[in-house]
Amino acid sequence: MAAGETRRTDDVSGVARPASADDSSAAAELPADARQTAPADPSTGAELLAEAPPITDASPFTQEPVEVDPDTPDPPPQDVADLSSACVRFIAARYGVTLDFSPETLSLVDQWIRDASAERMGRAELTELVQSTAGAYLGEVIRRAFGGTWVTGDTPMAGWKLCLSKVYCAFNPIGMAREALLLEEAEGWHAHFELDPAEREAVEQRLAVLPAVPDAEFYAPSTRFDVVEILVDALRSAMHSRGLGRVRFDVTDYQ
Repeated sequence: MAAGETRRTDDVSGVARPASADDSSAAAELPADARQTAPADPSTGAELLAEAPPITDASPFTQEPVEVDPDTPDPPPQDVADLSSACVRFIAARYGVTLDFSPETLSLVDQWIRDASAERMGRAELTELVQSTAGAYLGEVIRRAFGGTWVTGDTPMAGWKLCLSKVYCAFNPIGMAREALLLEEAEGWHAHFELDPAEREAVEQRLAVLPAVPDAEFYAPSTRFDVVEILVDALRSAMHSRGLGRVRFDVTDYQ
């Protein structure tokens, strides 16, 4: 897509197809270091953390407790918890603001990714650091807002996914963050939504009215969250109309 061109926001969903066997092979070919969690020492992203203002208690994101969806009682897998916590540390070091996993904080993650996108050229390790930590944080914001379960296991990060519990929808937030860095689709990273084919029409109709946006906004974590929110609302409305409002999905439904 040419610079300055816009995309329809509904394309974020991809109105995704279920993952195929071919997709899983792409994940298996990733380098082994892509499987590692972010280091506690952020030296690999020194430029992103340089000249950080002092951290204060005046964060705009810590005034009120963040509401957590009641379908999300359990903590995430340790790898996800470590990565999302690293994102909080890195952004606090760079911008002097402490994230609290509320949707409003994703605008700062957007900014961090924009800065990283400009600084990552020729540095694969910086891409991996930012996509893994920002993606884990994005996924945790979504999981806490809408309910869901991470599936990680022993697979590379390209094979991770977040399975929502109130609607049938799965995707990889790490892949979403990768696309935000690259400003293009990341093949094999499952950044788009895995939906029940019978429910695609309801989602397409709801998302079709959204305006076209530039690539930087199209791929931004805050936009992804907004699209997930619209998607969940559309699917929940369809479920309620069929008397399925109390149905919940677990990881076995996604196998």
